[in-house]
Amino acid sequence: MSFATSERTALLVVDMQPDFMPGGALACHEGDAIVAGIDRLLRTRRFRHVAATQDWHPAGHVSFASSHPGTQPFQQIALYGQPQTLWPDHCVQGTPGAALHPGIDWSMADLILRKGSDPHVDSYSGFRENHDRHGARPATGLAGWLRERGVEEVLVCGLARDVCVLWTAQDAVAAGFRAGLLWELSRPVTPAGDEPTRAALAAQGIALVHLDG
Repeated sequence: MSFATSERTALLVVDMQPDFMPGGALACHEGDAIVAGIDRLLRTRRFRHVAATQDWHPAGHVSFASSHPGTQPFQQIALYGQPQTLWPDHCVQGTPGAALHPGIDWSMADLILRKGSDPHVDSYSGFRENHDRHGARPATGLAGWLRERGVEEVLVCGLARDVCVLWTAQDAVAAGFRAGLLWELSRPVTPAGDEPTRAALAAQGIALVHLDG
């Protein structure tokens, strides 16, 4: 689907951080391949509002395999009654791997939203934390920030396509926004995640978007 942006369209750039690049602590497949494209898109200044998310975990975060003795990264456990993938330690607050990628000019971003800072709750989506011990998904405030600026639709790009980008797009729809995913400007943890991601997007009417021009 092609998409001509409007004053009511916002761009959401998800977790473009060195730890998600090849060689990083939680490398996504070809994660570095989209850096230049996202940088070019921001420099076009075609979006009035740009929000970027930044994974920002304290050491010993509940999502780290190292916090659960006897487990390995990418193993799945039950946490607060919900499935939780355990990850390698990544995007630890204040470390170089947690910084926003220096290959992107972030001056056009009018919101940098740090997520995952609660040591007891994981956070994929830019809109809500994952399930906490009470079964809730606490809001991050992004939906309200967008509404106050008259935004009605969002385009999502970044990393990882099958986790944080997907959850952000899904939660955008749940919050009442129209949503599209810039497929070429996202990458998965592994390519095996692409078909389930396409199916999940289609199930919620989230378009795969190609920008016009």
